[in-house]
Amino acid sequence: MTVQHRPGFARALRESHRILIGTWVKIPSLETVEILAIAGFDFVVIDMEHAPLDLQSAYAATVVAQGAGMHVLVRVPDRSGSHIQRMLDSGVDGILVPRVETPAAAAAAARAMTFSPSGDRGNGSTSRAGGWGSVELEAYLRSGDGLLRAVQVEHLDGLALAHEILDVPGLNGVFLGMGDLQLSSGLRSDDTIIDSAVDHLLDHALERGIPVGTAVQTPEQVEAASDRGFAFVMASNDTGILRSGATSLVSDIHRRLRSL
Repeated sequence: MTVQHRPGFARALRESHRILIGTWVKIPSLETVEILAIAGFDFVVIDMEHAPLDLQSAYAATVVAQGAGMHVLVRVPDRSGSHIQRMLDSGVDGILVPRVETPAAAAAAARAMTFSPSGDRGNGSTSRAGGWGSVELEAYLRSGDGLLRAVQVEHLDGLALAHEILDVPGLNGVFLGMGDLQLSSGLRSDDTIIDSAVDHLLDHALERGIPVGTAVQTPEQVEAASDRGFAFVMASNDTGILRSGATSLVSDIHRRLRSL
């Protein structure tokens, strides 16, 4: 048997007739992950770049999320590749490598996520990804085809090279980091320069059949992302959902008490 009970995330993106909806996991709590599954998210992204999550907490969250029926992506801390092998051995459904702005950096990331000899990923067939050695080697190696191997493009320089980045062998996903794109460019998300650069990315990705993801905050923004051609989106995050729900609850209580 295999530990992954659902089709690979790359395949799920290809076969879905709608945008896939996920959220970020930033809290090192298994209960939070389970609640997100009950809420109905298609996937979660374990955030090791901007949250205090270590390998053990990311591993545990992966097991719980997949057991609850969600796909699991991991945003690794940086583009050094130090965490990629171990998270893939943990059985995740895909990896996001942050701050990739050149074809060379994209190629290094893709190789780290691709089995040798095409890439640099080693044989971890006795790990969770290989069902603790219960999966035949050929089947284990084929499972790598279903992984989302994605890079995050978060700078105008990277968007200008989108056509070259998207041609990198082994790469089958791209994530648009709008927050850092605005920060690095000093421009608003609706600026015509950013708009044009994002259209450039989406057009070239569509030509190649490569799904593009992004992160937003509201249902209205999810709808807009879907209309624009994004294939997967992270809506808010566990901390934001908790903060928003708690704030709304307390505000409503105070409003009702004042009316008495």
